Amino acid sequence: MLPFVSVIIPCRNEGSFIGNCLESILANDYPKDRLEVLVVDGMSSDDTRTIVSRYTGTSPKVVLLDNPRKVTPAALNIGIAAAQGDLILRMDAHAIYDKSYISRCVEASQHYAADNVGGIVISRPRKSTKMGEAISATFNHPFGAGNARYRTGMSEPVWVDTVFGGCYRREVFQRVGVFNEALVRNQDYEFNMRLKKVGGRTLAVPDAIAYYYIRSDLWSFMRQNWLNGVWVVLSLTYSNVFPISWRHVVPLGLVGSLVSTLAIGVFGGVWWPLLAVTSAYLAATILVSAQLAWSSGDPWKLVLMPVAFAALHLPYGFGSLWGVAKSTWCVAARKAKSPEINVHGNR
Repeated sequence: MLPFVSVIIPCRNEGSFIGNCLESILANDYPKDRLEVLVVDGMSSDDTRTIVSRYTGTSPKVVLLDNPRKVTPAALNIGIAAAQGDLILRMDAHAIYDKSYISRCVEASQHYAADNVGGIVISRPRKSTKMGEAISATFNHPFGAGNARYRTGMSEPVWVDTVFGGCYRREVFQRVGVFNEALVRNQDYEFNMRLKKVGGRTLAVPDAIAYYYIRSDLWSFMRQNWLNGVWVVLSLTYSNVFPISWRHVVPLGLVGSLVSTLAIGVFGGVWWPLLAVTSAYLAATILVSAQLAWSSGDPWKLVLMPVAFAALHLPYGFGSLWGVAKSTWCVAARKAKSPEINVHGNR
């Protein structure tokens, strides 16, 4: 008999996306009697809850749960506590899924004895604008996504550090605990590093495909990257593992180089280091942008991709720099207050 799968969707104010997300999940080819969908809502103020309510009572079962804390890790832990499944599959409200997504994750989990399985995520713009297309392209290319294979693609299953979403065996949460509710962001990577620490393995598979709708306007994209940069460093403060990959610190290295060489120019009167760093970054960005413009047949990418890459790298790097400073204050505050952080799931 196929394993029972519990899908968990954390969301808040996702009225524009949750309907299409649920439709794609309900259209999956996995047997409906072996599936439940738990939508954990952070007390939305838009029409998210109304939309989800239309699906309750369907097959497979769709359940709406409340998340008073309103943050993603709390939503995931509420879903885990309520889940009945042998496998627990996190899915994102901003995404739609191929009809075989669930089946492919389940098959890989069983065949490879993986503790966590995820597929490929292809970024799409929320708005069909040239800038939106350029922004979404940054996450589909190694110059923007680094070595995140679930973003850049693969031809065969690959053991990785993390995946988009994640299809976990239930016993994983007994071994590792649940998601760290102190981490507003980066909680998935931190969890997978705890899983790796106890000998667990995460597998990315090429034939489970999700389409993620990314922010299309420059300002909100930059703000998102700033926050991601802040939290990737702050997660060190709230974890007993090292929840950072080299790809997370490359933007910090870029910004650190720019700031330090600028200081050398201002205070030492030597400007060539800043010119060298800036020229190298611009040359790499233009080269990648030209390649993307050529491969897509869209000359606008030659103009807009450098802007999009800068809107990814620079806010992320400056956010990480701010995170370094903020984490120092957090350590001092934690020593003074000694808060208890539940990462072991005794709910």
